[in-house]
Amino acid sequence: MADFAPGLVTVFGGSGFIGTQVVRALARRGWRVRVAVRNATRGAEMRMTGDVGQVQTVRCDITDKAAVAEAVRGADAVVNLVGILFETGSRKFQTLHVQGAVNVAEAAKAAGAKRLTHISALGADANGKADYARTKGQAEAAVRAAFPGAVIIRPSIVFGSGDNFLNRFAAMATWSPVLPLIGGGHTRFQPVHVADVAEAVATATVSTEAEGQTYELGGPSVWTFEDILKFILRETNRRNLLLPLPFPIARIIGSLAQIPAVIGLTPQLTKDQVTLLETDNVVSPGAKGLADLGIEPSGLEAIAPNYLWRYRDGGQYAENPAD
Repeated sequence: MADFAPGLVTVFGGSGFIGTQVVRALARRGWRVRVAVRNATRGAEMRMTGDVGQVQTVRCDITDKAAVAEAVRGADAVVNLVGILFETGSRKFQTLHVQGAVNVAEAAKAAGAKRLTHISALGADANGKADYARTKGQAEAAVRAAFPGAVIIRPSIVFGSGDNFLNRFAAMATWSPVLPLIGGGHTRFQPVHVADVAEAVATATVSTEAEGQTYELGGPSVWTFEDILKFILRETNRRNLLLPLPFPIARIIGSLAQIPAVIGLTPQLTKDQVTLLETDNVVSPGAKGLADLGIEPSGLEAIAPNYLWRYRDGGQYAENPAD
């Protein structure tokens, strides 16, 4: 796989769960990394992810065209990881996923960047029912229109120590005697490790063969929602009841549960997330993926126990997981 020499790369959303890993992966390949962040306080921690002076931060709101243009000035490559799982206040799917992505793509093109790598999501569909999936799909089309050679990365559910999926349900199991099997728990996922996603982004960013390609990233195994909840309970030594929750009822509960988002709090569930669960989240047959980037995926069962132990009574010193 032919590569071009690393230079300066601007990473939007580089202080997040996936972003921090991407910054490290790019730094290991010799890139000078400019991390564009909305919160300058969080960005300060990023300087420790590379050699002295290799990683720098700039304050930038992706909705501010002038700030985005300044952030990509002189960059050889640009990576956009900005995304939200639910809406709060002015942080809307359309604003961040679509308009923000357009701002980055247009600025990258104008700055003469050789490569734009855009992080989307498995299941992105411009005509999808869920707002999240629909705006992700719209963003892909808009990015390709502004920067035809852009690389699109679509990961499935991403797991890792700071993930917002396994940790959410493991934490819920510590206080709720019941975990919801939304839609009966039949939705299928292909969880992919955050380190594998980061390596894929870094590899695609330097590969000339990746230009204009779309990669769907999934782990080595397909899991149902029920499989994942049972795995979490097994690894945390808990025997919570799994209660089947039909989609219509789950949507009503999601509508009520997302109320905290109105005041900026993290909701346990939203109506849009329930809608997403109505569709499987697995790699499409024949799609380019991790193997095409020379990456062997890590399995959920090999990684997740290393951080799920924190939810056991007694922590890491608790008994081995229940059978």
